[in-house]
Amino acid sequence: MTQRIRPGAVAALALLLAAATGCTGQQPPAAAPSTPAAARGAAGQDAHGPRPFTLIAAGDILPHSSVIDRAAADSGGRGYDFTPMLAGVAPVVSAADLAICHMETVYGKEGGPYTGYPNFKSPPEVATALRTTGYDSCSTASNHTLDDGAEGIRRTLGALDKAGIRHAGSARTAAEAARPTILPAGPGKGAAKVAHLAYTYGTNDIPLPAGRPWAVNLIDERKIIEEARAARRAGADVVVLSAHWGTEWQDEPDAEQLQLAQRLTASTDGGRPDIDLIIGTHAHVPQAYEKVNGTWVVYGMGDQIAGAMINYEGAQDPRGNQGSMGRFTFAPPAKPGERWTVKKAEFVPQWYDTVTGRAVNLNVSLDQGAGHLREVRDRIRTVVLGRGAEADGLLMGK
Repeated sequence: MTQRIRPGAVAALALLLAAATGCTGQQPPAAAPSTPAAARGAAGQDAHGPRPFTLIAAGDILPHSSVIDRAAADSGGRGYDFTPMLAGVAPVVSAADLAICHMETVYGKEGGPYTGYPNFKSPPEVATALRTTGYDSCSTASNHTLDDGAEGIRRTLGALDKAGIRHAGSARTAAEAARPTILPAGPGKGAAKVAHLAYTYGTNDIPLPAGRPWAVNLIDERKIIEEARAARRAGADVVVLSAHWGTEWQDEPDAEQLQLAQRLTASTDGGRPDIDLIIGTHAHVPQAYEKVNGTWVVYGMGDQIAGAMINYEGAQDPRGNQGSMGRFTFAPPAKPGERWTVKKAEFVPQWYDTVTGRAVNLNVSLDQGAGHLREVRDRIRTVVLGRGAEADGLLMGK
């Protein structure tokens, strides 16, 4: 994970180096949805058959100490309120039929203490804010999933359950680990069933809890394919993989990302791809989108929420607060059993303002006159399109 710094402390911390980040999660029992997917309708609803749906995915939720302090201030002395810092992206998230986040850290006990880097324990109020923003499911597999052992996983998944958010990538029991996370993409009989898988490259050398080899999903190509096929057997129309992978502070996807993306997107069963979308986290900087073997891959979305960042050279690096949200509109197949296809692929550039503690939809802010953000927006666009995604139809959205 990369270290965050508080405002005003840049000089004191300029010689510090960053470490690594990650997250894992697995499915909890479905809680009654409040406002997100179950309360949204998809355009072109068809009561007699499957209908198109839109999926949005965003980058790491990474509450450093400065982020926790901001949430405390925003609560007015009544605990922690993370909702205001996500308000700027909430319209994009809540408008989708299905919204997926990446919960990088684990939650501490009610009332704290809460900690930032290097061993994170975040306030459980984060889960409430994610639900209010419109998220339906979060990947919880990362290199920080074991920061507080099995208890950290238990508290995190319990808080997500209570908030009505599904999860994938970590588990409290073997039975939970074996059960696929399958989500409805909107209300009604025409809603597609979407399987959410999540895996991480590692856990910062923290060993798995004794007797709990299933606690966190570690990247294993064979296991990913097995889980994807099990989800298909359980009725999934679309399989989405959250991958916590890559090299921190590297704009380009690394060799392992490229190779794994090639192999996973080439894997088929009965002529149908096993994976329909890959959404990547961990690098803390935006990375490219690319269509690989006909399947969209987001190598890295960057951070959605994070404090100011120190890179491996010991310098504050503004790229650590830049990111994108991926939005994909899926259309049902012409014949039952065939693949659902992405008929529209978009990215929404975003930035986390560490001074105000707010996530910013850059295109909306530019429309409202915040022209100083144009350079940030344009840099994100250049990176996202850096592997030719524009030729495959990727658009910049709002």
